[in-house]
Amino acid sequence: MLRIYGVLNFILCFAMQLKSISASNFRNLKGEIVFNDGLNVFFGANGEGKTNWLEAIDLLATTRSFRTSKLTETVAFGERLAIVSGQVADSPEVTRKLQVAIDGNTKILTINDKKEAASRYLGHLFAVRFTADELEIVRGTPEARRRFLDAGITGLHPPFVQVAADYARVIRQKNSLLQTARDEGWTAEKTGELLEPWNEQLARLATHIHKARVRFVERLNEVLERKLFGREEVAIRYASSLEGKGDLSAYGELIKERLKLRVQAELVSGHALIGTHRDDLEITFDGHDLRKFGSAGQQRSALLILLLAEVTVFEATRGEYPLFLIDDIDAELDYRRIANLLDFLAGKTQTFVTTSKESFVERFGAGASVFDVLHGAAEAR
Repeated sequence: MLRIYGVLNFILCFAMQLKSISASNFRNLKGEIVFNDGLNVFFGANGEGKTNWLEAIDLLATTRSFRTSKLTETVAFGERLAIVSGQVADSPEVTRKLQVAIDGNTKILTINDKKEAASRYLGHLFAVRFTADELEIVRGTPEARRRFLDAGITGLHPPFVQVAADYARVIRQKNSLLQTARDEGWTAEKTGELLEPWNEQLARLATHIHKARVRFVERLNEVLERKLFGREEVAIRYASSLEGKGDLSAYGELIKERLKLRVQAELVSGHALIGTHRDDLEITFDGHDLRKFGSAGQQRSALLILLLAEVTVFEATRGEYPLFLIDDIDAELDYRRIANLLDFLAGKTQTFVTTSKESFVERFGAGASVFDVLHGAAEAR
């Protein structure tokens, strides 16, 4: 069970703050909300739009939805254009307007009404979230853990998003070529020649990704080893798919060598077998493989500890705390753990939670901003 003792002796700084948010045609949302700089609670019955507001906040920070990979699904029925915008304060004196517009299959990002690329937009607002879906990080597929790492790295170094996008594009194009080669019966020699330019790009991008992930894991472990968040031992290890194949400290040379050796195997399979898209993150809880042997409670605790470690690394790097988002908080955590968590976050992060239980508001709502959500509209109490 998660135990958080006391308040850490951080040098407090001005945390990034979402001052307000407004939504138009985004799911069922309507209107504008003004937040406080501490705890903000969305209260209402299921289906009224509490999670939609949390999703809108996360969209503003990440340009993605944590509920669907197809942003067109977030646009209100019968509408083509959805807009989420917010006022973000980096300091008491500096405020900027962020906006994400979803127009059909196009995503338009703006800062102070000026259109920006994702690599320039990201970093102006960062959010760490705890949701039921995020439990896939500790109990699901390697892809979920890779997404966790890449999102954390992007929060620290926004240009990394372009590296990850370029890598995904190269893998798609290489897979397309391999499928054609297999279907048309090309020789390994011919396939290897045509793959060479793609493999050159793949090796360069994979080396960048490998180094960034390894460093991020090292930084998380530095926090986890201090056991800032309780007595449980949570540890993580980056598991490269090239382990045992050569010297990982010379990753660039190793992956080039493996790409040449595995042309025939990739031709037979019809897809790329070498690269960081096959890596994983090992998570242990008190020395045991969490995915295989962890209970549901241990998995929740471990995820929360990982996210708090991410918050700590973010603050140490950026000099400010990210937003912290928790969906359906009292369904995932008991009140003792909630009290410990909110105590830890107090004075650090601007926190947003959803709940359908009045008992939660009665117990934790003092000093918080509470918004009653009905038919997508949120009204402050």
